[in-house]
Amino acid sequence: MSASTHDSSNHVLGDLSIETFLRDYWQKKPVLIRGAFPDFETPISPEELAGLACEADAPSRLILEHGDERDWQLKMGPFTEDDFRALPDDGYSLLVTDCEKLVPELMELVERFRFVPDWRIDDLMISYAPPGGSVGAHIDDYDVFLLQAHGRRRWQIENPPVHTAYREGLDVRILTDFTPTDEWVLEPGDMLYLPPGIPHHGVALDDCMTWSIGFRAPTQADLVGGVCDRLATLAPEVRYRDPDLSPSDNPGELDPATRQRLREWVLEAMTADANQLDRLIAETLTERPVDHADLYPRYHEEEIVGILDHLHEISELQRTPASRWLLLEPVADSEGDDPGHLCIDGQSHELDAESLPLARLLTQHVHVPGEALAERASNASARILLEKILTAGQLLIPDEDEQD
Repeated sequence: MSASTHDSSNHVLGDLSIETFLRDYWQKKPVLIRGAFPDFETPISPEELAGLACEADAPSRLILEHGDERDWQLKMGPFTEDDFRALPDDGYSLLVTDCEKLVPELMELVERFRFVPDWRIDDLMISYAPPGGSVGAHIDDYDVFLLQAHGRRRWQIENPPVHTAYREGLDVRILTDFTPTDEWVLEPGDMLYLPPGIPHHGVALDDCMTWSIGFRAPTQADLVGGVCDRLATLAPEVRYRDPDLSPSDNPGELDPATRQRLREWVLEAMTADANQLDRLIAETLTERPVDHADLYPRYHEEEIVGILDHLHEISELQRTPASRWLLLEPVADSEGDDPGHLCIDGQSHELDAESLPLARLLTQHVHVPGEALAERASNASARILLEKILTAGQLLIPDEDEQD
């Protein structure tokens, strides 16, 4: 396989250009794309999806419209064969998230959506439902592409949204009311894009598998919390001192002078220049919510030396599907020069002129030819960076390329 990157001629938007989609639809309004994946055939059968849901590393759920205990009952995996044998003939849905991390071959499909920045892409969820199966009318807080992979599903949406209240006392979010304004039946290869906040309802018309490519939308609280956590690790271990302490009428009061001193002390620790703040944000955005480290090979020191010494003989290396990568290009401005950083899984690597070309290659491509890596890792600084990445298990050699 050749190096994989964003290719504007290989997108999945049908007759829409990337520019038109981003301008007119992204985060604005739904759009149905017929034949987004022509002649699509799912590489995972319903039985294989059920097998995946039995694995401990697979985040999986079963939603039963009429459960043993209550309507719209939610059961969390991992599951057993007995769990599936006990299911009714209809009225349920099986959902498995992070599928591209569990089955690395599926990452190739997710890469087709890299016309949106990598840090916004979350995961591939695969769902199965028998005829009539549904997860109910609901609203998502994130953008999603709904690709019909097997069978047919009828999708209804309410646009503009009118009903946004949820039924109380349920395991899952089900709208109290839903009045569809649009309806489509999707065949394999068809795809529906929905921006956040659009009420929608999908019902399987036969044995049905839907692939959902979901996008991340961190809350401001999440981002601020992550950055502040990192700022706290940078703050000096200095104890509070008050040698000018004076008597107080009320020992239980935090007096104005002390409040000001503490406020200034906290703000001093939280002060960061633009370049430092960019790095802390990028580190926060690349944190893995779920590690999945046990899914991928970790190379020993001697293996890593062998890989580095024979890069030109290796067909390609692949970014570990669970890893998150972001590049901060070098900046020279009034706040000072910044050499640039490569942020992976919450950690940052400071770059220099020798390692920057390697960092650019690794963030532009998901599958990287060994020859290209050998060329850009031919200097000491870049080789050290690549060695750190391999040691951390963030690059792997696809199975077909592993040496005996």
